[in-house]
Amino acid sequence: MHFCIFLGKQNRRVWAGHNIVRFDSARIREAFAEIGRPPPEPKGMIDTLPLLTQKFGRRAGDMKMASLANYFGLGRQSHRSLDDVKMNLEVLKYCATVLFLEASLPGVLTVENLVERAITRSQANGAASPEVPKPAAQSSPDSSKRQRTVSRVDNAIQAGDNQQPIDPATNKEPVELISNIKEMTLDASTQMDASSSGFSGFLEPDDVSIESIQVSVPSSYRLTRRSSMKHKGSPLQLCCAGLQVQFGVSSKYLDSAGRPKLNILVDIPDNLSKVLEFCDGIAQRSSQDSGSTSEWRPLIKKYGYVNHPTVRLHIPIIVSGEAAIYGTDIYQKEASGSIQKLDFSKVDVAELDPLFVRGNMVDAFFSLELYDYEQNAGIRLVAKKLVVHSK
Repeated sequence: MHFCIFLGKQNRRVWAGHNIVRFDSARIREAFAEIGRPPPEPKGMIDTLPLLTQKFGRRAGDMKMASLANYFGLGRQSHRSLDDVKMNLEVLKYCATVLFLEASLPGVLTVENLVERAITRSQANGAASPEVPKPAAQSSPDSSKRQRTVSRVDNAIQAGDNQQPIDPATNKEPVELISNIKEMTLDASTQMDASSSGFSGFLEPDDVSIESIQVSVPSSYRLTRRSSMKHKGSPLQLCCAGLQVQFGVSSKYLDSAGRPKLNILVDIPDNLSKVLEFCDGIAQRSSQDSGSTSEWRPLIKKYGYVNHPTVRLHIPIIVSGEAAIYGTDIYQKEASGSIQKLDFSKVDVAELDPLFVRGNMVDAFFSLELYDYEQNAGIRLVAKKLVVHSK
């Protein structure tokens, strides 16, 4: 069994767990069916996967328990019932702490300050390996002044080569997030922008070294969902401010479950276009080298009489049981500079329409995902966070 918490006796009580709706409850029913007994029926369920994805955002990647635990330096998930229950509670506590502090100190306290300080403290206690790589550097205002070497090279590596996995399980004591707050110096002048956003690991185009971009593929050297773009050994994630919307969301195209495929078309500047063109080129070569016969779909399209480069930013939908929510954190930036996160209880294209109208400006934080499906292959830009500028 994955793990879940029974609040009271199993039958007619509240069940709580991470991904309990789609995983644990199904395993429980299967187990009782094997012994010929009726399964217990909960009075209600608390599933922390959609809850944290909606409220905390996709800051920890896929939002699996192991990813969240690694994000907060809580150690490695053991996949043992009691240990996983304890970890589930710890993750909830840490997420709630961050959300409370962000709500209490908007624009002042960012989540990576808490997490990086927590990790630094655990390393100082001798718990972390000296081989642990440093977090991705944040971009700075003078980043455009740095010297960069730009060259087109063929970069394809096997997944796992020259990789030193982080083992947070060596942390003997849980990182106490609250105790670090007293040690922090809060800068009241801190503003949320493309480089200080609460989203670490996203690079501006001018901070990307083209020669350090590689395509990581599985050992079979097939371009699959496990393939990824990497920059200096870490997943390549980009951010760019002030992108102009050309076409907003549409409910015209649906997935196999009848849900809309959501995306927006935006203009991109030359520096971002250069990075994405390079990524597109080496990914296409990797696809061809893997023996794929799929048609490659160019990442960048040029529209209008000025032939300006544009890309599509996809807004994923996360489904848990009967509930569906956006996999993208969406914010609104007022003319005063204040930024507020928009909460959506369900997927509704009508709610997004007024945000992504033609001519609106957005700051985008996105990842690059490779796909090869039904004889079509390419790179999909998946929006992790969008900040819409109010007019």
